[in-house]
Amino acid sequence: MVPSPSASAGRDLLIGIDAGTSVIKAVAFDLAGRQIAVASVPNRYTTSADGAAFQSLDQTWADCAQTLRDLGAKVDGLARRTAAVAVTGQGDGTWLVGAGNKPATDAWLWLDARAADTVRRLQGSPASRARFEATGTGLAACSQGAQIAHMDATTPDVLDRSEVALHCKDWLYLNLTGVRATDPSEASFTYGNFRTRRYDDSVIETLGLSARRGLLPEIVDGTETTHALSPEASAATGLLAGTPVCLGFVDIVLTALGAGIHTEGAVGATCSIIGSTGMHMRAVQNTDVYLNAEGTGYVIALPMPGMSAQVQSNMAATLNVDWLLNLACDLLAEFGTPLSQSDRVKRIDGWLQAGRPGAHLYHPYISDAGERGPFVNANARANFTGLTSESRFPDLLLAVVEGLGMAARDCYAAMGGAMPAELRLTGGATRSRALRAVLGAVVGAPVRTSTREEAGAAGAAMMAAVALGVYPDMQACIAEWVTPLLGPVETPDPERMQTYAQAFPVYQKARHALEPVWDEMARQARGRSHPGALGTVNKAVERRAVR
Repeated sequence: MVPSPSASAGRDLLIGIDAGTSVIKAVAFDLAGRQIAVASVPNRYTTSADGAAFQSLDQTWADCAQTLRDLGAKVDGLARRTAAVAVTGQGDGTWLVGAGNKPATDAWLWLDARAADTVRRLQGSPASRARFEATGTGLAACSQGAQIAHMDATTPDVLDRSEVALHCKDWLYLNLTGVRATDPSEASFTYGNFRTRRYDDSVIETLGLSARRGLLPEIVDGTETTHALSPEASAATGLLAGTPVCLGFVDIVLTALGAGIHTEGAVGATCSIIGSTGMHMRAVQNTDVYLNAEGTGYVIALPMPGMSAQVQSNMAATLNVDWLLNLACDLLAEFGTPLSQSDRVKRIDGWLQAGRPGAHLYHPYISDAGERGPFVNANARANFTGLTSESRFPDLLLAVVEGLGMAARDCYAAMGGAMPAELRLTGGATRSRALRAVLGAVVGAPVRTSTREEAGAAGAAMMAAVALGVYPDMQACIAEWVTPLLGPVETPDPERMQTYAQAFPVYQKARHALEPVWDEMARQARGRSHPGALGTVNKAVERRAVR
């Protein structure tokens, strides 16, 4: 590989920033993709009883800058050795910026459910299907288009004082470079056409946002264009002014890229990210995209010409496991037997192996925002089915993990075509071998994981490597950064596969039957939340999530 001019000048490192929902990370890689060091800061956001989930833009930038300074303390000569910085982050949501590049309000996150009524209204439009055909993406309360449409109807003054609508990574890019921009992936699945990777005025009109068209920023492809780190960002981060900065695509596709969603010669491979949420995706040529009749899912551009990730996303994945473990730990603490986080992790595999496969059904809709894939229903809620006096804690934990697998299978089924021939897994939960075995058996596919620790930051750094000319194209970069790190194939147990194949239609039938129950429960809850009603809760809760 011929080194780029930056590399030949002694700049032998790339920094990938991944600003997730749980944590913000800065990771140093050498030009061949080896991870050198990582620094991180827990992310902070606030939720409230009206469905809001928001965080401070200024705090997010301060935390990002802190990770870069901390990384500098770990890597000798980081500033002079950095060939480029690349940034990605949590997708969807709305990060509004006003005059002087100052925040116009707190960011609405993808977790925010306030736009649910607006989504229902927009989905009832005759033009809703045309919008889906262009974007390839179903409308949900997490979508920036829905959130801005909701703001336009309820708090237009916020939009009036805003000059640009960004996403998380775009806000960090603005602070790093002074450039207001977004990338082709989020631009096209929110307001555009996945085939052209540009804005589509008919989509914007369908959202009722033609009058707000001026809020949309320039679209920049980070594999082709970089901007220089500003003097102000240099002072905040400790990096050298003028260092090239790459605006990455949205974090989910870059995580999948780093974890092996697309490698040369792989047929039928898919990638699931099992983190706070569950993201299930396959890499396809744009000509092969399947748009389902229900109008759900995402089509998200990959940083390769003519290719996209077809995506279905569960609103909650490991949040379900966290809920059950926290519940058990609260009960143990009541009896004076606290269980630490490390103790929980150590015991998970044993509990999963002790549970009875297929004894219960669990629908993993634990998020307060309901579900967005493979169906959209803000009222959807989690439930166990089949509890008896014989049910024990390992059975319940296994059922929850089986539910994550059922939700993944539900998502892949909604993408059309054959089920996965190979399931590539990433995300913190997949460190558990027992959990991987359950997911593989439920989906019905052999599993592979990558030894890559920080796939999202690596995906962003890979874009920078292509932009600098370290590699001629993304395929060449994948061959060196991704393929060698894929682990051995883990074949699922045939008997369990058969058990879960029989249970899956029942899982689907149960979730369809529960929809009117969820809706009625939501109506009752809204009735209880009227002013003066017993039990009304308005207190905001700050969450400092640690992966």
